[in-house]
Amino acid sequence: MTSPTPAALLAELHKAVTALTAGLDRIPAGGEKAPSTLPGWSRGHLLAHIAGICSALARQVEYGRRGETVELYDGGVEGRNRAIDLAAGHSLAQHRRDVDAALQRVLAAFDALAEDEWQTRIAFRNGVIFDAGLALWRELVIHTADLDTGAGPETWSREFCFHLFDFLAARVPAESRLVLQPVALPPLTLGTGGSTVVVSGMVTDIAAWLAGRKPSLDSLRATAAGDSADLPHLLPWPSAMPEPK
Repeated sequence: MTSPTPAALLAELHKAVTALTAGLDRIPAGGEKAPSTLPGWSRGHLLAHIAGICSALARQVEYGRRGETVELYDGGVEGRNRAIDLAAGHSLAQHRRDVDAALQRVLAAFDALAEDEWQTRIAFRNGVIFDAGLALWRELVIHTADLDTGAGPETWSREFCFHLFDFLAARVPAESRLVLQPVALPPLTLGTGGSTVVVSGMVTDIAAWLAGRKPSLDSLRATAAGDSADLPHLLPWPSAMPEPK
């Protein structure tokens, strides 16, 4: 599967920011205390995370352009979790200010890149700035759906869904082979194991399931050797797996 060009990715980031901002604007007064779609997290937790990851990825770019590296979060995963817990109880107005400032910062960081700087090495998962851009795209689009303000996975673009198929292929267990059959689109295969399961349905539902989210359109069907089957077990997200050396 092909990745977007840097210019196309930048355009997608701007679209994703617009969609996230619209979702944030739909949260009613007091709605920051309501649950998000993520287990155990209120919308306040999710908004604190969004502000944090946007700022974290922005500084990956900012430091990288200076030829320096810095960890994603101060204090690592524990620092990330502590910051989310501390900010989760903020008022909706404060969350809006924090998220807006983080979105402006991260877009400014990516907008400033010259074409050759997208391949600059950064500390984030031992990758390059382009990888951080893809991660930001995922964070913005998926967490807009997680806010549960009326724009779920059914709004995801075909390009984004196919990006998720590529990125989340790492969730397929070694013994498994998934044949994905999105409606009206060409099938594709993830994994090379000997246990084959065919998963069919709307492309957004397949992508949502792979991303650990509830499919919006209830279109998924799984078969194995021609018979109905349960959707297969998936491994953790790639970000929960050991980083490449």
